Amino acid sequence: MSGVMKRMKLIFQAKANKALDKYEDPRETLDLSYQKQLELLQKVRRGVADVATSRKRLELQMKGLQDQADKHETQARRALEVGREDLAREALSRRGGIQQQITDLQTQYTALQAEEEKLTRASQSLQAKVDAFRTKKETIKATYTAAEATTRIGEAFSGISEEMSDVGMAIQRAEDKTLQLQARGSAIDELLASGALNDPTGMAKDDITAELER
Repeated sequence: MSGVMKRMKLIFQAKANKALDKYEDPRETLDLSYQKQLELLQKVRRGVADVATSRKRLELQMKGLQDQADKHETQARRALEVGREDLAREALSRRGGIQQQITDLQTQYTALQAEEEKLTRASQSLQAKVDAFRTKKETIKATYTAAEATTRIGEAFSGISEEMSDVGMAIQRAEDKTLQLQARGSAIDELLASGALNDPTGMAKDDITAELER
């Protein structure tokens, strides 16, 4: 029973595949595949944009922190000028904390920059593949359309050939009947000319006999 079921399954799959092949248009399949590739490319580009945005945000944060660090450094110098070493130390301490934040952010910034470059290369590579696929797709579609048109023309000529064969037979029959009728007509004309059809008894008198009987 298991073997029978397997055979039935294979038969069903074969018939289903045949039916699908009949209705499947490879041009539509290619367009769908191309659309999916475009969607993937768009996702990669969004990823690049997101990473670039994050990198830019870190860049602005570091700039703001650097401005604060410079401010504290200026405060420390002014404090020393007026003899306030305590304020100078506080300003330098704050500057040190900010510099540490900048260092941490710089590490993140470098990582994001590397990630952005990697995604950009991936995006460019994918773009090249999508462009190549699009060119190949259009070539295949054009070839398929031409082949489809050629097939339709061939089928049309095949149908015309079959019809012409039937027409040829009909013409031949008509010509045969025409020849038969012409032959029959010629035979009747000959009989009429000979006078055989004028005397049903077949005993028609010749012209000399007719003259003597006057």
